[in-house]
Amino acid sequence: MNKKGFSLKGLTKKRLFMPIACLIVVLLINLVKTPDFFNISINNGVLYGYIIDVINRGSELAILAIGMTLVASSSGGTDISVGAIAAVAAAVITNILSGGTDSVNEFHAPLLLAILAGLLVAVLCGMWNGFLVASLKIQPMVATLILYTAGRGIAQLITRGQITYIRVDAYKVIGSQFGKNPVPAPIYVAVLMIVIATLFLKYTAFGLYVQTVGINAKAARLVGLNPVKIQFLCYMICGLMAGIAGVIYSSRIYSCDANNIGLNVEMDAILAVALGGNSLAGGKFSLPGSLIGAYTIQALTTSLYAMGVSSDQLPVYKAIVVVVIVSLQSPELYKMLKHRKANSEKKNLIKEAVQS
Repeated sequence: MNKKGFSLKGLTKKRLFMPIACLIVVLLINLVKTPDFFNISINNGVLYGYIIDVINRGSELAILAIGMTLVASSSGGTDISVGAIAAVAAAVITNILSGGTDSVNEFHAPLLLAILAGLLVAVLCGMWNGFLVASLKIQPMVATLILYTAGRGIAQLITRGQITYIRVDAYKVIGSQFGKNPVPAPIYVAVLMIVIATLFLKYTAFGLYVQTVGINAKAARLVGLNPVKIQFLCYMICGLMAGIAGVIYSSRIYSCDANNIGLNVEMDAILAVALGGNSLAGGKFSLPGSLIGAYTIQALTTSLYAMGVSSDQLPVYKAIVVVVIVSLQSPELYKMLKHRKANSEKKNLIKEAVQS
C-alpha cells in the first residue's frame, strides 16, 4: 500500500504529469458533453472528426510552441510578433507566386523558390528581434512589440492591401493533403518539425546552453558561453518556426489575408509554453510539455466550438479554463494549500488539547 502511495506521489511530481492530466481532462469532458467527439470518418479520401481537427489545426501552434519555448527559456521573455511574422512570410510567398496580381491560376515563379524566400524573410524578422533583445538588451516583449505592431502593415504593403489568391492545386497541398494520403498534410509538417527539434536538442548541447543562459547569463559567460549569440539564435529559430506556420496558414486558404493570418496566435503559443509547465522567466524548459500545451489549447478551442460556443464568446470560456489549468500547475497554490492544511491541523490539535 505504501509502495503504491509512494509510486503515485512520484508520478504526480513528474514534470509532464499536470500537462498530460489537463489534456486528458479536456478530452474526457467531451465524452459527456460531445459524445461524437472521438468519432473519425473518411470523407473524399481525407480523415475527418473533432479529434482529427485538434491534431490538424494544432499543427501550426505546435510549430510555434517550439520557437516560443526556446525564446522563453533563453531570454526570460516572449516573442509576441510570431503571428505578424507568419503573415509577412505568407505575403512574400503569395506575392512572388502571383507576380504582384491579386489572383492567379498558375505560378509566376517556382513554388520552392517562393517558400524559401518567405522563410528567409521570417528568419530575418527573427534576427531583428534577436538583435534587439540579445545585443541591445531591450525587454523581449517591448522588442517584439515593434514587429507585432508593424508586421501586418509590412504584409499589407507587400500585398498592396489586397487578399492575394493562389488558385493552384500544388499550393494547397501543404495545407490539405499529400496525394491520396488521408492524413492532413499539416500533421506531417508538424511531426517533422517536432522530430528535428527533438533530435537537435537531444544530440547537441544547444538545449543545455539555452537553459544555462536562461538561468544565469553572467554565470554562462564565465564558463565560456556566449549569451548574446545563444539568445540571437533562439529568436532566429522562433522566426523560422513562425515562417513555417505562415506557409501552412496560407496554404490552407490558398491565399494571403494579412489582417487575419496568425491573428492572436502568439497568445496561444505563449499559453502553450505556460501550460506545459515551463517558466516564462527563463531557465529549464520541457519541449514535450510545450507541445502537449499546444494541443491542449487546440483541444479546448475545438471542444468549445463543438459545444456550440460562438466565436465571440470563445475567449471568455477559454480564459476561464486556462486560468484554472495554470493555477493547478502553480507551486505557490500548493504551498498555500499545504500551509492552510497545516494551520487547520494545528487548530484541531489545540482544540483537542483544550477539550481534554
